[in-house]
Amino acid sequence: MSDRFPVVDAHLHVDLYPPEKQEELLAEAFSQGVETVVAVSMDLASSIRTRELALRHRGRVHPAYGFHPEQEAPSELEREELLTWIRERHAAGEAFAIGEVGLPYYKRTEAEEAGEPFDETPYLLLLERFVALAAELDRPIVLHAVYEDADKACSLLEQYGVRKAHFHWFKGSPDTMRRMAEAGYYISVTPDIAYEDEIIEVVRRYPVELMMAETDGPWPFEGPFSGRATVPEMARESVLGIARVKGIAPEEAARGLFLQSKKFYNL
Repeated sequence: MSDRFPVVDAHLHVDLYPPEKQEELLAEAFSQGVETVVAVSMDLASSIRTRELALRHRGRVHPAYGFHPEQEAPSELEREELLTWIRERHAAGEAFAIGEVGLPYYKRTEAEEAGEPFDETPYLLLLERFVALAAELDRPIVLHAVYEDADKACSLLEQYGVRKAHFHWFKGSPDTMRRMAEAGYYISVTPDIAYEDEIIEVVRRYPVELMMAETDGPWPFEGPFSGRATVPEMARESVLGIARVKGIAPEEAARGLFLQSKKFYNL
């Protein structure tokens, strides 16, 4: 099989790369057969930057707008400004998804392990607003929700009737995976499938028909990728890892994951 098979990087923080490197990063990715990257955002300023990238690379950079939960919760004013801005993009007929949004699992557990108080309520309320917005605008939603937080997210998705949900870099229990799969929610897999037992087990259990490949760049990886900068082309490593764990031909995995990503995001 050619190592240049087409791929979609279903979760990438383009705007977190150094500004002077972003265009080079994308140009190289596109030249290497990456058809599209789904570029997620951290907050309103990040969403604006992501939109600018998408406008320069129409059809190649698919933007997602939201507020990443692993940071201080936004003020009410910041939240409403972001929600209003997203609605304006919808009214203008622009293509986008909602994301990255979710719950602060790592921030919360670090606080708990340190014996510090942590109030999750603002994050739950914020996630509910984004889930409601995804339902209102009929847009896909990209979720940062792992372990028990995934169940909280599932309850909100069910409450608002959101079907197009994408749990990126998912980790969770078999019961949670069954709940998500029965609802038709997607997960995406990073290159750490090459060395991370927990991710291998998730891929072994989850339906391949509900998977996508991602890098979460510029997040760095270990194992065979130690010391390497994360680039969109590395989504191919995710594809090959999924094929290996599922025991299917790389060509079959590549085609299926590619088409699933395009269908989910209407690319």
